[in-house]
Amino acid sequence: MSDQLSSTFAALADPTRRAILARLALGETSVTELAEPFQMSMPAVSKHLKVLERAGLIARGREAQWRPCRLSAGPLKDAADWLEHYRRFWEESFDRLEEYLRELQKKEKKNGRKR
Repeated sequence: MSDQLSSTFAALADPTRRAILARLALGETSVTELAEPFQMSMPAVSKHLKVLERAGLIARGREAQWRPCRLSAGPLKDAADWLEHYRRFWEESFDRLEEYLRELQKKEKKNGRKR
C-alpha cells in the first residue's frame, strides 16, 4: 500500500497485531517474548511483525543473538490525528442533539402546564 494511513489501519485491523503493539508500548522486547502469549508458530508471529514493520509501526534491531522489537508510534499519531476530526464531528452532533432534546423538554413542560 502506498498510502501510510491505509497501511496503518490495515495493520491495526488484526487483534494479534494490536496486542503486539500493546506489549511493545511497555518497552522493547524480543520476538520470542512477543510470541509467548499467542498460540501460533514463530513464522506466523514473524508475518505479523513484518506487516507492522512495513506499516512503520515497529522497528526491529540486531544486537548479537538478540533481535529486539520496539514501537514506532509516529503512524499511530497520524491515525489519531485523522480520527480526531471525526471525534469532533460526533461531539458536535451530540451537543446539537442534547440542545434539541432540552428544547423539546421545555416545550413539553410548557404545554403540560396549559392543560
